[in-house]
Amino acid sequence: MKLYANTVRGVVNAIDEIFNQQQYADKVIERTLKSNKKWGARDRGFIAESVYEMVRWWRLINEVSPSDDPYHLFATYWVMQGNALPPWEEFQNIHVDRVKSRYEALDSRAILQSIPDWMDEMGSELLGDQWEEEINALNEQAEVVLRVNTLKTSREALMNRLQEDGVDTYAPRGYRDALVLGKRQNIFRNPAFKEGLYEIQDASSQLVAAALDVEPGMRVIDACAGSGGKSLHIASLMQNKGRVLSMDIEEWKLKNTKLRARRNGIGIIETRTIEGSKTIKRLQQSADRLLLDVPCSGMGVLRRNPDTKWKLSPESIANVRTIQQDIIQSYSGMVKPGGLMVYATCSILPTENEYQVKEFLETEQGKSFELVEEQKVLAHESGFDGFYIAKLKRK
Repeated sequence: MKLYANTVRGVVNAIDEIFNQQQYADKVIERTLKSNKKWGARDRGFIAESVYEMVRWWRLINEVSPSDDPYHLFATYWVMQGNALPPWEEFQNIHVDRVKSRYEALDSRAILQSIPDWMDEMGSELLGDQWEEEINALNEQAEVVLRVNTLKTSREALMNRLQEDGVDTYAPRGYRDALVLGKRQNIFRNPAFKEGLYEIQDASSQLVAAALDVEPGMRVIDACAGSGGKSLHIASLMQNKGRVLSMDIEEWKLKNTKLRARRNGIGIIETRTIEGSKTIKRLQQSADRLLLDVPCSGMGVLRRNPDTKWKLSPESIANVRTIQQDIIQSYSGMVKPGGLMVYATCSILPTENEYQVKEFLETEQGKSFELVEEQKVLAHESGFDGFYIAKLKRK
């Protein structure tokens, strides 16, 4: 593949923003792609993929590179992909044989998997023999998964519609509303998206709303709704009948929920900003179903958010565990007697998952609940994101 100076410069500048200016990779890539209107689809694809892969393998690249010069780092990444380097001045002092020999001399799993030492130690301690396969899977590029909006179409009809547009998909087993793209592309530009026929949502994430066992006419609270992806799924499973209350502490996220609901043809979602404990107390024992898709480390979604591993720390994970327990303790009272609560994370760490549920059930508040079932979804077993989903019933 031929390299072009302006697109390589785009990659190098983006990497600088991510690591030296502590910006989020997805936002940096979005800004970078908007910075040059002359870039075509191939240019944009090269930049986005190169940046994400360099972020994913950042530690390994730095270990193998002859220096921390940004162009040397890119050149090292490019050589590690099996590509030849053009005779550019920026790539002087890059000797392919030396890069390969430095790589072959490595024997540290943390370096070879390009993760911090503490993360390798924590993963090994908590997941045991499964950790090796799991971190391998989490370093693979994530597939693009669609969730069919069944209020407007069926999975088969959408598959055929996309096929007519030249978009190949397949339906994975065990995920009734999911379609996986045959190859990566900008699916947001497709007319079917603008018509609200689908959303982008990983297959594992789609298991969360399904676990609530909702029915039309129910009152459901999505208490950590964010931008509303799971609220939309819940509403479609309820056939747009009943009420879904989407709540979050960030009002701007809920505005996105409203926009997405309109495009999806959903009219039963109401949004409400959580302004404090009074907001929660007013809703005591009011929900047939409660979803707590709590903040987490994101250790199950490193494939699609590789910069997360460079922002995490043992301290940040400990802090988020405190928040998780506070939420389940404070929010669980919104469930009616006989109702169901689902506690979910996009983490693979037991300390954020089954340990949290066990701790909750042993408290005074948790004594009124019983664990019905739990799903531990690992990336290397499912092929999709890592997730945890616990279904609890209020006695």
